[in-house]
Amino acid sequence: MNSSSRMTEKKDKAIGHTVLSDICGREVGHLSTRKFAHRLAASEDLVLRLDLARKLEKHSGCVNTVSFNAHGDILVSGSDDRRVVLWDWESGSIKLCFDSGHTRNIFQAKIMPETDDRSVVTCAADGEVRHATILECGKVETKLLGRHQGRAHKLANEPASPHVFYTCGEDGLVQHFDLRTGEATELFTCQPVRGRVFTPVVNLNAIAIDPVNPNLFMIAGSDEFTRLYDIRRYRYDASAAFGKPVDHFCPEHLLGDKNLGITGLAFSDQRELLVSYCEEFIYLFSKDMGWGSDINSVIDDHHSTVNPDSKMETDSKPGPQVFKGHRNCLTVKGVSFVGANEYVASGSDCGRMFIWKKKDAKVVRVMEADREVVNCIQPHPHTHMLASCGIDKDIKIWTPTALEKAPPPSNINRWRPETNFWRVSPRDMALELLALRSQQMSPVRRPSEEGDTMGLIVTFDSDSSDSED
Repeated sequence: MNSSSRMTEKKDKAIGHTVLSDICGREVGHLSTRKFAHRLAASEDLVLRLDLARKLEKHSGCVNTVSFNAHGDILVSGSDDRRVVLWDWESGSIKLCFDSGHTRNIFQAKIMPETDDRSVVTCAADGEVRHATILECGKVETKLLGRHQGRAHKLANEPASPHVFYTCGEDGLVQHFDLRTGEATELFTCQPVRGRVFTPVVNLNAIAIDPVNPNLFMIAGSDEFTRLYDIRRYRYDASAAFGKPVDHFCPEHLLGDKNLGITGLAFSDQRELLVSYCEEFIYLFSKDMGWGSDINSVIDDHHSTVNPDSKMETDSKPGPQVFKGHRNCLTVKGVSFVGANEYVASGSDCGRMFIWKKKDAKVVRVMEADREVVNCIQPHPHTHMLASCGIDKDIKIWTPTALEKAPPPSNINRWRPETNFWRVSPRDMALELLALRSQQMSPVRRPSEEGDTMGLIVTFDSDSSDSED
């Protein structure tokens, strides 16, 4: 036995001993139930035993979103087929399936907390924000709450609130919804930093609310910045402007890079910010790593510092943790904290799911999770299991039930050959082109519509059919 094998065996025994010690400590009262649950959820042993438990099959199109209810016994999914499905994920059975009322692909669906799982909110590629109410008889009533001019990629519900949630869209607009009134409040349109004349707004892809302080939320999209806002600065009588962020987050070496975008955001319960860049990496920021509210001055100072003719010297800020290995180019991918916030998970364009240790950014698992692309990984709110979805028409449930622990990841940088696949079907491309033409004829033009038209042309999926949408 070589030294590496002996070290691995010793580590495995140590992990097993720790788990057994924790169980004994809980039984005799030396370890609280809450602390035991946290340590168990953060166990690397469980991460290494994650295995595919089952596939949930009902949708007839790509599954773009999965999310658990507050108790964790129901999983909700939304798809290109414009249907919403509520699952008993443990048995694999369908509790309810209904038509969302959207005319385009569903991008996000969430069960509102404290509603007996009878209130579901959705946003989609048609720009609509809709609310579904599940009646006692099982009938579902859906209604339109608001609309974005362009795709609405994400929504975020206020923790423990059955009424309040936010949405963001490619029109740069952030909206606040209160289901008690059924009305949308347009908070602000996200403006680019000074000098970005090529687009009037930042096209937004992601929004997340701080679980510790729900007054704080962050947004990100078609530039390099994650912007943090405080809703307490907003006055609903519109007597004060609200569009200025209280903080900006960006790795120092990406400041001023005009070719970047962000697809996914997540908050941890330690106030950490997880940011997934398109065609770049994932970064973990602590709350003190922001650049402040005046980002234009920061960019000016940065430009003068990197200018070889400049004599200025500035101290570099502490950098965020960086997570590498996956590929994020083709779709709008999310990013998640998993395992009691001690691990980071993301999908990849290679069809695999990546899990890193948060502490040292080490890749601990790489798992085949889709034939094409993995877009969404959702952790269970209380136990160590995951749900994933992507281009496949099913949802995959992962539980720590493998008898043997997974070996260290290998061939991490493997990339699949080029295919004709992309994210837009012929039907969706036609609808999008018609929408763009209508907007071009309108006095109000959608941001970056010329680029969108070219993007649709190069992302045509010759293998898709209308029956898959």
